[in-house]
Amino acid sequence: MTRIRSALLLAGLTLLGACGFHLRGPQPLPFKSIHLGVSAYSESGANLRRQIAANGGTKIVETPSEAEVSLVILQDVKEKIILSLNTDGRVREYELRDRIVFKVVDRGGREVIPATEVTTKREMTFNDALVLAKEQEEAQYYREMENDLIQRVLRRMATAQWPLPELPATQSAPAR
Repeated sequence: MTRIRSALLLAGLTLLGACGFHLRGPQPLPFKSIHLGVSAYSESGANLRRQIAANGGTKIVETPSEAEVSLVILQDVKEKIILSLNTDGRVREYELRDRIVFKVVDRGGREVIPATEVTTKREMTFNDALVLAKEQEEAQYYREMENDLIQRVLRRMATAQWPLPELPATQSAPAR
């Protein structure tokens, strides 16, 4: 019986490996240097810096003129919306939303990635008797959502076409 289980397990692992499955790992960015248009002291800025450094290959620089591209965060919005109330009119459920709108531009101001919005949301129950615990749960949800959004931003940046094709030279107007 153990030989049959071992054979089935080996066959399953072989099939899994043969189908091309692999865990999603870090994807290197196609840029050699990047400027982040977000404060290094903010939670999202620190997280972005950490993730880019972990991917390797891309240097984070302090000024846009030094960088091949700049990541510009146009919006970073966190929302908390009431989903349902109990019979006493107290909140029973919230929906937490996190949204980032970003774009990536090169030194010349051309958009490598146009304004793109990534969003995520989570539902959270609420209980008046557990206010402190629910506040911690909310903070944890926001941290997880932020990590998810940053991963999605980095995956989008990893698929960007770089370098951009050269613009055709402008033709001069005929002389009169």
